[in-house]
Amino acid sequence: MKEYRAFEILGPIMVGPSSSHTAGACKIARVAARICPENYKKVIFYLHGSFAMTYKGHGTDRALLGGILGFKTYDDRIRDAFKIADSKKINYEFVATDLGEDFHPNTVKISFVYEDHEEYVIGSSIGGGNMIIVDINGIQVEFDGTHPTLLFRYNEQKGIISEISSILYKNDYNIESINTIKDDLTEIVNLTIELDQNLSIDLVKKLTTNSKFLMAKYVEV
Repeated sequence: MKEYRAFEILGPIMVGPSSSHTAGACKIARVAARICPENYKKVIFYLHGSFAMTYKGHGTDRALLGGILGFKTYDDRIRDAFKIADSKKINYEFVATDLGEDFHPNTVKISFVYEDHEEYVIGSSIGGGNMIIVDINGIQVEFDGTHPTLLFRYNEQKGIISEISSILYKNDYNIESINTIKDDLTEIVNLTIELDQNLSIDLVKKLTTNSKFLMAKYVEV
């Protein structure tokens, strides 16, 4: 289990009132907006658990909008997120829903609607302003957006982690963490690699255009 420092438990510098319901929500949305392409026609926030019951009173709705707009947790513009989103003609909707008992009570599914398809990100606010992304378009992941992150999906095969690690090492990058989740039925592996620094554009291209991967993304917050 991850150990949290004192200031993380107390919560981040933020626009309140709640670290779980505003700061965590803002972080989830900000990461989601980095993962999915920008040219969406509408964004729908499916609020689960306590998010669904208290999102208006706790400011979760405007925090989520603020995150989509790229605001950090301490940005005073979060207070005016609705007005700013409307001025930018962002089409948005909030829907109370039940995502199932497997999800943390403070969870949101953020769906980006495009001309011919949808993409979504599911994240949970886990306390003290901390959050974790758990699903991207049906792909199970586990990362908190603290570090630049590589996300891969591929059919199980030997040498993938070694190959990526070698490329990073040769280019003087350190790996903060590696996490794999394997679907035993399909034998598809979801790999998350957190780094200690931002990747160069050339290295991002090299790592994410490999034909071995069913999906490859780089997320930098």
